[in-house]
Amino acid sequence: MKKAVFVTGGTVGSGLACAKRFAKAGYDVIITSRDESRAQAAAAEVAEAYGVFAKGYGLDIRDEPRIIDIFADIDKQGRFVETAVLNSADLGFGTDPAKGQDFFTVSVEEVQRVFETNLVWNFMIVRQAALRMKERHKGAVVFVGSNTSYRAIPNRMAYCASKGGINAMAKAMAVDLGKYGIRCNVVLPGTIKTDRWFKMGSKQIVNGSLTPIGDISDFEDIANAVWFMGSDESKNITGTELTVDGGMSCQLYPEELNRLKRKDIESRAQ
Repeated sequence: MKKAVFVTGGTVGSGLACAKRFAKAGYDVIITSRDESRAQAAAAEVAEAYGVFAKGYGLDIRDEPRIIDIFADIDKQGRFVETAVLNSADLGFGTDPAKGQDFFTVSVEEVQRVFETNLVWNFMIVRQAALRMKERHKGAVVFVGSNTSYRAIPNRMAYCASKGGINAMAKAMAVDLGKYGIRCNVVLPGTIKTDRWFKMGSKQIVNGSLTPIGDISDFEDIANAVWFMGSDESKNITGTELTVDGGMSCQLYPEELNRLKRKDIESRAQ
């Protein structure tokens, strides 16, 4: 069977970049999306650009039978998912990204949906991939988490907590699955240059001025980290996290805060 990478949420952004990075290395590509037509379009784009087999599937949460059917179909296609990339997530900001989920008013159902998507749904997918990896004593699972699992942001409690759960789940899976030749790791992005980030313009909260390296991530930065963790380049690494955030989370506070504080002190002294 030919090796393939399985990428959830692989139609745009970091997910599509991950699919392309593995395709560039000769992997066949499986892409999922809640919108099947978008998954198929992204797969066609990857196949044309890199000359590999690629297929898109529609996949929503709360649907384990659909996950089982998808992996059965991948088997029929003669492909083995050697690397599973769990990129898709519920971002946990409700209907307004600028406001997020208010702690005192958010519904329990909204909180449950975030955890169900980011933890339970991912578990369902990994289990189907791991059943195949176990047979071949080889495989890699890479979760795309978030640096907010260690540094919380306002009004995103469910998201931050669920991403922290992914870190713990990956460690537990690394212990449980390591004896079957399966590695499990997490890539922790910070702010990424998404279309939504660009559209914020002057309203951007986090940009290069706040990071030690002076920049935030492009999609390819995340894809390269996922490639490293999902390929034999990291064959002796499991149960850990790789942070890709321009150094944002390594600092006690951004240097920009010092600059603004000094400016405020100087203005008060005048």
